[in-house]
Amino acid sequence: MARVRLSVAERREELLRAAVEQIEARGVAAVRIADVASALGVSNALVLYHFSSKEQLVAAAFAHAAEGDLAHLRRLLGRRSSAVRRLRAAVRWYAPTGQAKGWRLWIEGWAASLRDPGLRRVSASLDREWKAALTRVIAEGAAAGEFRCADPAAAAWRLTAFLDGLAVQTTAYAGSLSRTAMLRWADAALARELNLPDENGGEGESEGRDRSEDESESRDRSEDESESRDRSEDDGIDFGESTDTVRGGDDAPSVT
Repeated sequence: MARVRLSVAERREELLRAAVEQIEARGVAAVRIADVASALGVSNALVLYHFSSKEQLVAAAFAHAAEGDLAHLRRLLGRRSSAVRRLRAAVRWYAPTGQAKGWRLWIEGWAASLRDPGLRRVSASLDREWKAALTRVIAEGAAAGEFRCADPAAAAWRLTAFLDGLAVQTTAYAGSLSRTAMLRWADAALARELNLPDENGGEGESEGRDRSEDESESRDRSEDESESRDRSEDDGIDFGESTDTVRGGDDAPSVT
C-alpha cells in the first residue's frame, strides 16, 4: 500500500513521535537514525533530510515531548480555582507517581545532555519554564493571602528539585516506595513550601477543607490523568503505567 504523502510539518511530527518511542525503548546512546527510519518504513535519507544528524533529531524529540508536558502544565495552572488547588494538581501530576513526562525518557535526556550541548539547551529551557510557571502561581497565591511564601522562586526550585530527586530514585530502584507514600510526600513538600498545615498528619488542614473541594480535586485529577493518557496514546508515547515504574497501584511498583 502506497504511503500517504505528508506535508513537511506532518512528516516532521511523525518522525519526532517515532524518535521519542525509539529513545524510550533503546535509550539515547543506543538509538540510531536507522531505528527511527525502520519504525516508520522510510529511508535513512528521509530522516536526515529533516534532521541533519542524530544529535539534532534527539534534541528535537525531547523538545517535542517537553512541549506537550508544558502545555498540560499551563492548563493545570490556568484553571479558575485557588492557587493551592492548582499547585497541588500540578505537583501531583509532575511527581513520579503522576502522569507527567515519562521519567525514564527525561533521566536519559539529563544524562545525555552532559555531553550534548544541543540537548542541554533543550533540557535547561524546559527546566526554566517549569520553575517559572510554578513561581508565578506561588506568587499569585501569596499575594492573594492564601498562604505565606517569602520567596516563590526559591520554593519552586526546591519543589522541582525534590520531585526530580524522587523520580531518579524510583526509576533507578523500582518498587522502593509505594504510590501512596509518594503522593503523601509530594503533598507534604508543597505544604511545607506554602506554610500550610500538613493534611497527611500535621496540623490537620483536611479539617478545614470542605468535602466539595476534596471531591472537586479528585475529579480534576481524574480528568488530568485521562487527558494525559489520551495525549500519550495520540503521540505514541507511554506516559502511563509500566511494569518497571512507580506509576501503578497504591502498592504496586510500577517511572516510564
